[in-house]
Amino acid sequence: MTEVMVDPLGGKSRATWFWDGARQASGTPMLVVAASLIGVGGLARDAGFPVEVAMASTLLIWAGPAQVLYFGAVIAKMPWPLIAVSISLSSVRFLPMCVSLLPMLRGRGTRVWTLVLAAHCIAVTVWAESMRRIPAVPREARMSFFFGFAATCIGGTTLSTGLGFVLIGELPVPFAAGLLFLTPIYFVATLSRNIRKPIDALSLVFGLGLGPLMTYAPEGFDLLLLGLSAGTLAYLGHKLIARRRIA
Repeated sequence: MTEVMVDPLGGKSRATWFWDGARQASGTPMLVVAASLIGVGGLARDAGFPVEVAMASTLLIWAGPAQVLYFGAVIAKMPWPLIAVSISLSSVRFLPMCVSLLPMLRGRGTRVWTLVLAAHCIAVTVWAESMRRIPAVPREARMSFFFGFAATCIGGTTLSTGLGFVLIGELPVPFAAGLLFLTPIYFVATLSRNIRKPIDALSLVFGLGLGPLMTYAPEGFDLLLLGLSAGTLAYLGHKLIARRRIA
């Protein structure tokens, strides 16, 4: 019998998969996340930083809320150790995203440093779109596709941060604030489109329902408590539905 060789990359090179990821990110995903960080550039300018620092914050932090927290804390003259702790707490929300996505990206022989770099690239939009697109990509090509997708989003957003630094003085304050709100709106829309199981719908419903109550949570722990409470309720609800179906 003739042994059939299966191409682990699906007939494409890693470079081709990288550009496929970049192409798929170059539309709505990149534009939404880039528009949402225009306001960060203006905030950096108000904090007294040059445009290079504003753009570097996008490359190094890559999290709009954490960047807003950082520059806002600098403007408020908060102690640097407290700023570092606050940003770390605000980024805890990325832990479940990394735990759910990195195993999907990991292929045979994937190095630790590659996973660390991939973890840095995970943000709300990149995670939501990757969870939807990655399953259709051959496992050995997923990391290349992901880096192409993430690099396009990060690159476009870095440029928009610099653009915001220059233009923010010309933008009305409500419009600039609205740009920051684009990412959560897009995130909810993407999650809604990705619903496949009851637990997906329950997580979204409980998250949105419990969100307003988190205004009473200790400062800095609102997102963490929201994730734990909504996720636990969604899990219990999913188990209850499964038991009733079995019964």
